[in-house]
Amino acid sequence: MTTLSSPPPGSTNGTSETAGKAPSAGSSRRGARAPARVGRRRGNTGFVLACLLPALVLFAVFMVIPTVNVFRTSLYTWGGFSPDKRFVGLDNFRHLLDDEQFIRAFQNTVALLVVVTVVTMGMGLFLAAIMTRQRLRGRNLYRFVLYIPNVLSVVVIAAIFSAVYDQDNGLLNGTLRLLSLDGLQQVWLGNQKIVLYSVAIAMVWQSLGYYMVLYMAGMASIPEELYEASALDGASATRQFFALTLPLIWQSLRTTLTFFVMSAVNLSFVLVRAMTGGGPDGSSDVLLNYMYKQAYTNSSYGYGMAIGVVVFAFSFLVSLLVSRATRREPLQF
Repeated sequence: MTTLSSPPPGSTNGTSETAGKAPSAGSSRRGARAPARVGRRRGNTGFVLACLLPALVLFAVFMVIPTVNVFRTSLYTWGGFSPDKRFVGLDNFRHLLDDEQFIRAFQNTVALLVVVTVVTMGMGLFLAAIMTRQRLRGRNLYRFVLYIPNVLSVVVIAAIFSAVYDQDNGLLNGTLRLLSLDGLQQVWLGNQKIVLYSVAIAMVWQSLGYYMVLYMAGMASIPEELYEASALDGASATRQFFALTLPLIWQSLRTTLTFFVMSAVNLSFVLVRAMTGGGPDGSSDVLLNYMYKQAYTNSSYGYGMAIGVVVFAFSFLVSLLVSRATRREPLQF
């Protein structure tokens, strides 16, 4: 039988021997890894900055510098080509308040934004719900037909609707004549009371298919089980749309709404410029078209850039208001 004996006097136990040993090579290697990681992080940061540099340069050259120049030029009276440039401060902006044509163009822009946004978003949601929830025969064909206008150039769309609205040989008046509704024929692009609505119809036709497809993608991602459960609870199709579909795609709707408001300002300019030129008598003029005429036709470049500053501030303010008004807690499924 063996017995455990205590260590002889003067000797040390295993724990103290281990504590007295010098650090191993493995621990020194672990300590050396930290500086290596820091070096790799710095190298990754440099690589990311090198990749971003071309995009940042292009953004600065084509976005930041021109925007700053617009703000700076709006403080001058300048024809755009002559060397005479006189600093006038905020006089260009004060003159805008007394410019009836500018006020009319501003009103037309707001009217187009409200009408086109409400109609496009409403019809886009309605058609997307029908295409997604209803079993329509040939719905892929309908989707393709409705999406075609978004592929076409805006100038081509303006040419198409100019032909449709033609007073003598246009499709619209020709159809009314064929149906013996001659009293409803109009000079669609020459009547001050209806020309803005004629432009609005072209804007809706161009944008509708794109937003319908976006909403269809959002609705298709909603699980079918949610609709089945709501149907068992007695919810109608209309109730399902407002209580289930709309809240679950709200974030997509909010994003597209902000994007549409920004793009509609530019779209209205191209269509108005190609279809009516702002006429008759400025009844279809919009802010960007009026800015273009002042800057490049009337040789009032500084005044035109002041209108550009107003357009910039207006677009930013509307987008901010839309974003704040549509903010809500996102729902998940």
